[in-house]
Amino acid sequence: MLETLIELDQQFFLWLNGLNADWLDPIMLAITGRNIWIPLYALILFLVIRKLKWQSWSIILAFALLITLADQAASGFFKPFFERLRPCHEPAIQEMVHLVKHCGGQYGFASSHASNTFALAFFLFFIYRNVYTRWMIGWAALVSYSRIYVGVHYPGDIIMGAILGLLAAIITYHLYKRIFPNHLEKIHGIV
Repeated sequence: MLETLIELDQQFFLWLNGLNADWLDPIMLAITGRNIWIPLYALILFLVIRKLKWQSWSIILAFALLITLADQAASGFFKPFFERLRPCHEPAIQEMVHLVKHCGGQYGFASSHASNTFALAFFLFFIYRNVYTRWMIGWAALVSYSRIYVGVHYPGDIIMGAILGLLAAIITYHLYKRIFPNHLEKIHGIV
């Protein structure tokens, strides 16, 4: 059963990764990069600080916990525990992989990009529940797909990363709601 799932994941990866075009490579490379999203993160922080003023420390603390949980689950536990090679390191298929730049670390299960972006998107959705935060989930999906496009993650890596991100968001949201219940009222309408 597991072998069948791994084979299907590889085939689905090769199909998705094969949907590439020279003109799209630099765009996907930019999307998959971390630095291009700094203005988005800065805007979110600005809006939170503007609305909550001195009480913004609580949401900043929640963001730190959220990303720590999501990132450590993927990179600190899953990758070293499962030791699943990235597609660009997998000898059986690496010659078929459209690798846009470099392969990265040896292991890819689960995707840290997916875990972190989905954690932020779902956390913001849980807090704000508006149309803008729904777009954040689309943003997380795009960033995650870019990881397949550039050749460094299987779809299964992305799915597990998204699940880890969702779990980190649920845990952080419930802790935040329990510790800072009055702050949630002030937060609504920020984004």
